[in-house]
Amino acid sequence: MFELYCSFHDSPCCVQCLTDKHQKCKEMKPLSDILQQVKSSASFQNIERDLKDVKENLINSVKYIKSRISTNNIQKTKAVEEIRYMRKSIDEYLNQLEQKLLDDLESKHSKLQSNMDILVQQMEQRASQIDRMQSELTNLIQYATDLQIYICLIEIDKSSSRVANYFENLEQGDDLSEKNLNMSISSDLQYILQDVKSFGDITISISPSTLQVKTIRKDQAQQLVPNIPDVEQIKPFRMYAMTIPDNMFPLLIEACVVLPDDTFIILDKSQLLLFSNNVCFVRKIYTFRDITLDVCFVKTNTVAVALGSANKIALVCVKKNRIIKIVRLSHKCDGVAVDDNMMVVSSDEKSTLINLNDMCCTILQGVRANHISLFKGNLYGVLDENNESRVSCYKNNGEHIWTFTHLEIDEARGLTLDKNGCIYIASSNNNSIVVVSPDGKRCSSILSEHDGIHWPWSIDINKESGLMMVPYDSSGEWDTESFDSAFVYKIPNV
Repeated sequence: MFELYCSFHDSPCCVQCLTDKHQKCKEMKPLSDILQQVKSSASFQNIERDLKDVKENLINSVKYIKSRISTNNIQKTKAVEEIRYMRKSIDEYLNQLEQKLLDDLESKHSKLQSNMDILVQQMEQRASQIDRMQSELTNLIQYATDLQIYICLIEIDKSSSRVANYFENLEQGDDLSEKNLNMSISSDLQYILQDVKSFGDITISISPSTLQVKTIRKDQAQQLVPNIPDVEQIKPFRMYAMTIPDNMFPLLIEACVVLPDDTFIILDKSQLLLFSNNVCFVRKIYTFRDITLDVCFVKTNTVAVALGSANKIALVCVKKNRIIKIVRLSHKCDGVAVDDNMMVVSSDEKSTLINLNDMCCTILQGVRANHISLFKGNLYGVLDENNESRVSCYKNNGEHIWTFTHLEIDEARGLTLDKNGCIYIASSNNNSIVVVSPDGKRCSSILSEHDGIHWPWSIDINKESGLMMVPYDSSGEWDTESFDSAFVYKIPNV
């Protein structure tokens, strides 16, 4: 018979349960007290409200999904129209080119045939003249006197000479040359048959849902408990691969940033390059004279670029393609990160925290990092030293919170965080992406060489959409013969 209530397990229990399952439980209360509270509590109303909210969420979700189905149908119809319009345009254009070629063929054939008809007519006329002279010569022999024969022979000789001269002129010119009609298909059309492998591409892009749902209480709690997945449960899936124009090879990517609109910026050989949502090259933003090492998002249309040994940070306007501000520091600028109105710049000697409102700088002597990130007031950095990669967390005043090392993290080349505070590390020597738990106690490799990751060189995440960019070395070995590219992943539930 139940006589007690365990607050820790939220369940009634008996004396036997107390000895079997609740020996360490301290918050044991008489069940009768709990039952009295149930009658006078708001539990029933809360449950009724929760059920109502859940139903409303389901109804709204069904409406939202149906609207998305309708939208997708419209998108399909539009895509079909565009495909058929393009096909029709290509057909019409090819028909025009075909007719132009046929007209040219007809024109040249007619001209060629007309010239040959004229030539044949001239030759037939001269053949008639020869026939007439042969007939006259026969008659002369039969009926004419010697004098008449002599005079006529002179005239016949002149006429035959003119015919002979006519043939000489024909032979010296090109009238008797063989003239053939030749046709060659444009090499551009042949390239279409050889190089064009598809009419287009159909892709599915993902953007945050606009559906608004009501928050439901969990386990009668007054506040929701964040559902942070374990690092072992994080399973990104690849969405895009970077498309690089032929005239841009090779790329040597130092860093990358995923912008709020899910477009991308990469730092390549001291130049900023903008890529579209599906990672196709858009344009060059700016080229630096100094060596560049890192880039991060600051605010709308503005990014910050770390200029390494120049001891400078450049704020660049993406829209106007120019530097709008230079921030000079007392140390190297290896890494840079921004969160709200605070910027942190790191090096393997020390770091600097900058208030972007008044540009006030605070030196953080104890914070040493090759790569740095800011999240909810804490600093996260990774430092490669003495053949060891150390991931550390600090308060924004430089106070150390924790440090984590693991064999899976080797030669870290970048780090970033998702909205849950999980730390993502680009581990170059291990050809992997490793996630460290927010408390710095556990880690898990979520991408490896098996997933096409070779020498990952940087990493960044859009915390809102969960899109992650990972630049990598295409050859799997860092050398001058290789070139860099990048994959874009979607992280579910992030």
